[in-house]
Amino acid sequence: MAVTCDGFSIIILTTLLLSSLYGTSNAQLNATFYSGTCPNASAIVRTTIQQALQSDSRIGASLIRLHFHDCFVNGCDASILLDDSGSIQSEKNAGPNANSARGFNVVDNIKTALENACPGVVSCSDVLALASEASVSLAGGPSWTVLLGRRDSLTANQAGANSSIPSPVESLSNITSKFSAVGLNTNDLVALSGAHTFGRARCGVFSNRLFNFTGSGSPDPTLNTTLLSSLQQLCPQNGTGSGITNLDLSTPDAFDNNYFTNLQSNNGLLQSDQELFSTTGSATIAIVTSFASNQTLFFQAFAQSMISMGNISPLTGSSGEIRLDCKKVNGS
Repeated sequence: MAVTCDGFSIIILTTLLLSSLYGTSNAQLNATFYSGTCPNASAIVRTTIQQALQSDSRIGASLIRLHFHDCFVNGCDASILLDDSGSIQSEKNAGPNANSARGFNVVDNIKTALENACPGVVSCSDVLALASEASVSLAGGPSWTVLLGRRDSLTANQAGANSSIPSPVESLSNITSKFSAVGLNTNDLVALSGAHTFGRARCGVFSNRLFNFTGSGSPDPTLNTTLLSSLQQLCPQNGTGSGITNLDLSTPDAFDNNYFTNLQSNNGLLQSDQELFSTTGSATIAIVTSFASNQTLFFQAFAQSMISMGNISPLTGSSGEIRLDCKKVNGS
């Protein structure tokens, strides 16, 4: 009996230890955080995005990218939204965001609507989390219960944005390491990459594949030759790099699993996309294959991975603040 008791005690202690290591900050996020203070928060976010979609079909993809790029730098704290100031070097000017991160005006519109309804209540970091779910859902993708209660940072981390955000021209092993550094696994990596089922990309982020891939003097051999020809026309070798094309060439504005079937025919636009299927021996291949054949499985995995990503190091309790204007720290 003593052994059983000790064994049981060890299990309990282990469970308590794990929850203290991993659960403290996440446990403070909950689905009903604004139920008493701003019950219509989610509806306000969704309505504002619906209005934005009428004139900008890519805004949903842009908003989810802001959340992603925010969470990978100091956690999900809306640091990406802060403008340059005397004391802040904006993450907007970091390599992964400069001239490519967009949708800030829509975030401001959402925040204005929320401030009109519930002044000083809903954080900018929660706006990004809610906007991501609404954007995916409105494009035909899954819905999920967004956990809320994040607070906003008092500073930004431009150097961190330059070093921590996965790059479209990185190796799969490097990208996997960056996901692992924030507590996300290979399944999360493949599922979240599926957000490239909608949205656009500039020539500059995939032109490395078109003419002289990794110094070989030839295009990326894992790029479908028909797609290659059209991309070479859009993005000539000595062009400006400003041309824009769809990330998903089959259903560019719908959130579905075609991203994964595209990879199976070498029609992934970014190097980091195609590597998921074309890296010999990678554990990602089987996951791509399962998502390509089962959209429901992809949707379930995507929703869970978005919740996991939204749980990266949030500021809660009395940490940070609730910014009144997402672009600047209160009182500045």
